[in-house]
Amino acid sequence: MTAVADLTIWIALGAGMLSFLSPCTLPIFPAYLSYITGMSVKEIQDNQDTRVRGKLLIHALFFLLGVSMIFISLGIGVSLLGQWIQSILSGQSGLFLQRIAGIFIIFMGLFVAGWLQFKGLMKEKRFRFAKKPVGYIGTIFVGMGFAAGWTPCIGPIFASILVVAGSNPTQGALYTIVYVIGFALPFLVLTFFLGSIKGLVRHSGKIMKVGGVVMIMMGVLLFTGQMAKLSNFLLRLVQDSWLSNLG
Repeated sequence: MTAVADLTIWIALGAGMLSFLSPCTLPIFPAYLSYITGMSVKEIQDNQDTRVRGKLLIHALFFLLGVSMIFISLGIGVSLLGQWIQSILSGQSGLFLQRIAGIFIIFMGLFVAGWLQFKGLMKEKRFRFAKKPVGYIGTIFVGMGFAAGWTPCIGPIFASILVVAGSNPTQGALYTIVYVIGFALPFLVLTFFLGSIKGLVRHSGKIMKVGGVVMIMMGVLLFTGQMAKLSNFLLRLVQDSWLSNLG
């Protein structure tokens, strides 16, 4: 695996975390958790029973399974599309797709940071269930409905990962899987520490601005072709540090 791929994997992991910590997702997380478990938010916060915690964890895992099915399917589909585009274009197709991805990510970064607005993206299109389907299978469908929706925060971030996946089809599925892992980690942690959400919500706007700046920087690096140089520099830095510690 190249240094560029290594760096992009970490970016995909951070993008998944940013999607969960966004103002569109984090504030409604307690409501989703309450909905899929059938328990009130207060009951979830106050109940320390091991069986209840186990129930929360299982529902969270099934919810994330539904989310993963949609996200990973999209990632694989975009990777196949990227392979097809590369097969019909000339040998410069990789650079062309990389530059397109760079431009797209710059615009999405401006949007995520709040410096640019697209009315079409501001419309929420989440599936809503009048009544939750019964049991863990129902929780999977709720997760699929959540992932299939398009929110002002998750949409641009995940779309950027999809564009990167399309520009590098051989690693596209991997980037999407890592993105899902990044989304799942804070989801699972906060399932057990629901009380800490209020503090995170207060800072979610700042988190998004930082994430938007990182996206813009990544877009510029992709467009200018400097991503490889940065990745190789960081790789050498880590290797030198590791060798010095061994010595």
